[in-house]
Amino acid sequence: MRRSRRQYERVMLEPTSHKYMDFVKFPELYNWSVQYLNDSKIRFNKKYPLVRIGEFLTRSKKVVTIQNEKKYKRVTIRLRNGGVVPRDEVVGENIGTKKQFSVSKGQFILSKIDARNGAMGIIPEKLDGAIVTQDFLPYDIDTTKINPQYFVLVCTTNQFVAFCQSCSSGTTNRQRVDEAQFLNIKVPLPSLDEQNRLVAEYIQSEYAAANLFAKILEETRKSGYRLLENLGISPQCKKLLSEEIYKMTFIDFSKLRDWGVDRATQQDGYQSTKYRTTSLSDMILCVDIFRGKSPKYESSDSYIINQKCVRWHEVDMSFAKPVNKEWLQRMDEDFFTKEGDILINSTGEGTLGRAAVVRGDAIGKLYDSHVLLIRLNKNLINPDFFAAVFNSEYGQEQVNNVKSAQSTKQTELGIGNLKKIIFPLPSMNIQNAIVADIVRGRRKNEERQLLRNSIISNALTTFETHIFE
Repeated sequence: MRRSRRQYERVMLEPTSHKYMDFVKFPELYNWSVQYLNDSKIRFNKKYPLVRIGEFLTRSKKVVTIQNEKKYKRVTIRLRNGGVVPRDEVVGENIGTKKQFSVSKGQFILSKIDARNGAMGIIPEKLDGAIVTQDFLPYDIDTTKINPQYFVLVCTTNQFVAFCQSCSSGTTNRQRVDEAQFLNIKVPLPSLDEQNRLVAEYIQSEYAAANLFAKILEETRKSGYRLLENLGISPQCKKLLSEEIYKMTFIDFSKLRDWGVDRATQQDGYQSTKYRTTSLSDMILCVDIFRGKSPKYESSDSYIINQKCVRWHEVDMSFAKPVNKEWLQRMDEDFFTKEGDILINSTGEGTLGRAAVVRGDAIGKLYDSHVLLIRLNKNLINPDFFAAVFNSEYGQEQVNNVKSAQSTKQTELGIGNLKKIIFPLPSMNIQNAIVADIVRGRRKNEERQLLRNSIISNALTTFETHIFE
């Protein structure tokens, strides 16, 4: 039976009870793959005209032949609207792929591999003339039709990123976006004035979030200075420790902890003007120090703490790994964590020296061989005070000095080196007051971070309500 146009339109518009039949309007037929068409529909708001991306983006292919003696800036793109940032700057002889492409400021660029994770953005001025491989696609933007920042916002919304995943093909970890399908996507295109307004509203929220982040950094910096001041540590400590010695220097023999000249001349910079300094070599201060065990990893409901769990001051058990239950049960109970213990990462670039206080779900757990445990005498040392001092610039300078000692070539923080780190030891009342001040600063920052997250989330939601149904 033949249907009239009106009957056909009613079938297309009315909800259907067909279980195995779906309809696609011809103008939305970008690809003949059924899976692509069913999995990749974006519910854009129809109040704005829909325009193919290819109508305002033009692929840029400025080929560069790498010269061995020349330096080149390279590009990386952070995920989820994180921005286009420098990857590094290298000499041409260290670049394996000799045919690359030059990018220009203001161009739109996407990663073929990570477009499915929102790796898109605008080339900033500082990366003008940088190079990229064929896995990056740079485009010139017709700014008479679209505001580049508006387009980036559209491209990094959750719905658009999900769409890009459907446009990608390849193995799970190396899926590349199909450029032709990407350019065929239609996006809502309000007038330039409307685009500019939407972008301005979003940027205003970004500024508010950035101001809060600046306050977080400022509070962290001030808290660090207050800690050093309360401990009687000179704010010139870092400068003093890094200066070269050009004259004769005398060291009090009673303070001589190491025979290395560089180590010995730095020790005075760690002294306090208010309190005596001590170290964990004084075993009155700590009950014991343990190194963790090499685990037998396997799927189970028993977990062990690894160095990724040990964050700055806190233990995050979400990174814990499952281990053999029988192996775990054979361990001496003294090795398992107790409330108030200190865990310190003993190895790992960027993680070595990070200290955390054991509490909550981190109690009663074993830890691997890349982690040290200090069981403090809590009548003499507040664990939060110790962790704060150890994680401070003052403590981390000592960690860096000890683990990179030229005389011993040590590259990890062993128990012996840990005992060499000194710290001021005020009375418990003063320790508790210092900890209370630090906690107040952290709470302020936590509140600011929650507000910052809310501002960013609301800005995205507001933008998305304009372009999605």
